[in-house]
Amino acid sequence: MTERESARVRLDAERQQTLRQVAELEREFAGIAASAAQGSSGGDDEHDPEGATVAFERQHVAALLEQARARLGQIEAAVQKLEAGTYGSCDVCAEPIGTARLRARPAALTCVRCAAGGTR
Repeated sequence: MTERESARVRLDAERQQTLRQVAELEREFAGIAASAAQGSSGGDDEHDPEGATVAFERQHVAALLEQARARLGQIEAAVQKLEAGTYGSCDVCAEPIGTARLRARPAALTCVRCAAGGTR
C-alpha cells in the first residue's frame, strides 16, 4: 500500500469516527432540549444542589458538537489536500509535516512547529 493510499484509509477511518461522534452528540443535544422543553428537570434546575444545570449541560454538548464539526472540516481539508497532491505539506510554512505526525493525526494541516506557534 502506498503512503497516499495509507493516508486515505486513515482519513476515511477518522471521518467515519467523527461522523459517529457528531451523530451521537446531536442525539444527546436533542435529548437535553426535549427534556428541558418537557420540564422534566422540575422547572427549577438553577437551584438544584445535586448537579449541573440543564443550560450548562446543553452548552457543554453544544461546544463538543462544534468541536466535532470543526474536526470534520479539518478532515475534509486534508482529503482535498490529498487529492490535490499537497497532503503532508504545512499550510503555514509549506515544509513537510512529518510522517509520525500524520500517522498520529491524519488530518493535521500544520507541522509541529507551526502548530505550536513557532516560526521557521
